[in-house]
Amino acid sequence: MKQFMDENFLLETETAQELFHNHAAKMPIIDYHCHLDPQMVAEDHQFKSITELWLGGDHYKWRAMRTNGVAEKYCTGDASDWEKFEKWAETMPYTFRNPLYHWSHLELKTAFGIDKQLSPATAREIYDECNEKLKKPEFSARGLMRHYNVECVCTTDDPIDDLKWHKKTRESGFEIKMLPAWRPDKAMNIEKSDFADYMKKLSEVSGIEVNSFKCMVDALQKRHDFFAENGCRLSDHGLEEFYDEKFTDSQVETIFGKALRGLQLSPLEIRQYKHAFLKVCGEMDADADWTQQYHYGTIRDNNTLMYNKLGADLGFDSIGEFSTAKAMSHFLDELNSEGKLTRTILYCLNPCANEVIATMLGNFQDGITPGKIQMGSGWWFNDQLDGMTKQMNALSVLGLLSRFVGMLTDSRSFLSYPRHEYFRRLLCNLLGNDVEKGLLPNDQEILARMVEDISYNNAHRYFKFYK
Repeated sequence: MKQFMDENFLLETETAQELFHNHAAKMPIIDYHCHLDPQMVAEDHQFKSITELWLGGDHYKWRAMRTNGVAEKYCTGDASDWEKFEKWAETMPYTFRNPLYHWSHLELKTAFGIDKQLSPATAREIYDECNEKLKKPEFSARGLMRHYNVECVCTTDDPIDDLKWHKKTRESGFEIKMLPAWRPDKAMNIEKSDFADYMKKLSEVSGIEVNSFKCMVDALQKRHDFFAENGCRLSDHGLEEFYDEKFTDSQVETIFGKALRGLQLSPLEIRQYKHAFLKVCGEMDADADWTQQYHYGTIRDNNTLMYNKLGADLGFDSIGEFSTAKAMSHFLDELNSEGKLTRTILYCLNPCANEVIATMLGNFQDGITPGKIQMGSGWWFNDQLDGMTKQMNALSVLGLLSRFVGMLTDSRSFLSYPRHEYFRRLLCNLLGNDVEKGLLPNDQEILARMVEDISYNNAHRYFKFYK
């Protein structure tokens, strides 16, 4: 019987162990999509407790706690830090086979050197030990980034953001890059009740009165340029699905005008607008030589009570209609035909679509940029053992796993970097098992290069952060 989470955790063969310990483990981290608070990095935030660091903003843990019958008071409410931590510890033994069990214990081990399993019996001891260590400077926001050998992070930022915390971080001389990433969802979601108010804010920030679709595009272009001046090299879009409804410029202007006046839009009008909007954004990204990311398949804001209370990202998420693949193909082809398809990463929340995405990539590679169109890593509910393995298997069979740009945290937490380790262990185990079975040659030079490339080198080359 193997010991739980020993040094060879998830590494089932000697080949896998060799690849991980001698190659994957040493590579720096490029976390090219996360939701860290830039202010915390700029001010080198010192966390007051493990509860703030570990449970604050962590909807994965809240979701598990609610499922375990824990009242909202202990998730997002006004309970004390100890009470919230205690309820999480009570939930932990019920998370067997949920990725939270692995993630949480990896975080305790790699950040705090704690090998004990979290439970009601160990809760107080672990709570006190973590809090004592959090008083030390090396456990600040920047200290944790250094501890995990982070080289670069890309936050998720609205076009109207002034990026002041990114500027302060850069001017402070902090050696780890923190770059903004363009997330214009609020300008895309024309059906939302706050769309007109958002256009007013965009007008104020850009200095362009947004009273038409064309003016909005001009305002966004101005902000796009501002982001580029501040180091931005990639965009990100959160979509339910892709759109390919035909539109004319006059139709889009009419739709935009109706939205500004608060008039009801038809489903077709919404889809026409979103198609036009995404096309314009794709053209901007191509002109700026950015990478564009599409996270699609997310149905957000399902629970009215929870949405009103917490703000976002707490709904159940699954969509998998294969008609979306057709729309995706049309959309990518539209940009490609005009010479405006930049480097692109496609993330899908439904693993049933893995093979569709992995196949789609090959339709739009340009024969110039290695891995130009990427299949994004297992995302959100799929960034766990089964989901990441399925993603890598589909990409291996239908594309080139060797050109994959690897893992990201997609997290608000400074303790989420062990997800890179988790991914790298799974990658090495996948390759090691194939070698042991005779499915791959035991060519250590090729295998080592492949592991180091997927862990770090491919992302370093692909995103052009270092020009």
